Amino acid sequence: MFKHMSTSTINTILIIGVILLFLEITFFNGGLIFSVLFSGLFIYIGWKKYRKVWGKIIFWIGIISLTLTILNMIAVRFLIIVVIILFVRHYFRTKKEPERIHLDIQSDDVPFDEGTEPLVKQKLFGDQTTARTSYKWQDINVHGGFGDRIIDLSHAVFPEDEAVISIRHLVGNVQIYVPYEVEVAVHHSAILGRAAIFQYRKTKLFNQQVSYRTPEYVTNKPRVKIITSIVSGDIEVKRI
Repeated sequence: MFKHMSTSTINTILIIGVILLFLEITFFNGGLIFSVLFSGLFIYIGWKKYRKVWGKIIFWIGIISLTLTILNMIAVRFLIIVVIILFVRHYFRTKKEPERIHLDIQSDDVPFDEGTEPLVKQKLFGDQTTARTSYKWQDINVHGGFGDRIIDLSHAVFPEDEAVISIRHLVGNVQIYVPYEVEVAVHHSAILGRAAIFQYRKTKLFNQQVSYRTPEYVTNKPRVKIITSIVSGDIEVKRI
């Protein structure tokens, strides 16, 4: 989410936050420093005597007091609002420009290092595309956050046994493109959403699971098992 922002934009936000903090301390809330110091003193004393019951009580009173003091600061409220706005803007951007992941995967005769980076890294936000170089197949287990995702298997050379792709996503749609010659088994669960797996359609999912398997999945190869879990969003599996 923040990697698309220029350094000058981030610096401007931080400068505005510092100015708001200075104005609040100087003109509006002069007791802010006293409140922070008072809470800090409680935390220090409580931590020193944390083994005793009264020490635990003082420590957590200080933590709660400091947290409430920070949340009541104008500068902190400003930064929270900015983060919310950036989050919403990033979400709608990913709706227009969904994440597309291309897997260029080589067969088993390519040497494989146990320390090799995974093909798809875990990311809560941000675009991601795997490098367009050769890899030995690694089963994919990826967790997503918000926004749409596209998994493209059109360039993959699958292993002789079964390939496995596991995707856990919070909010957003997931599209998976599979070559025509690959047999597919899909196990999908969703709190809210819809499912479109080749010719199969499920127009409404409410805390349900869907299973689909191509007719020749057991006997033919290559084949891939796709396991997906979405809190709110649609899944679509297409031939390409």
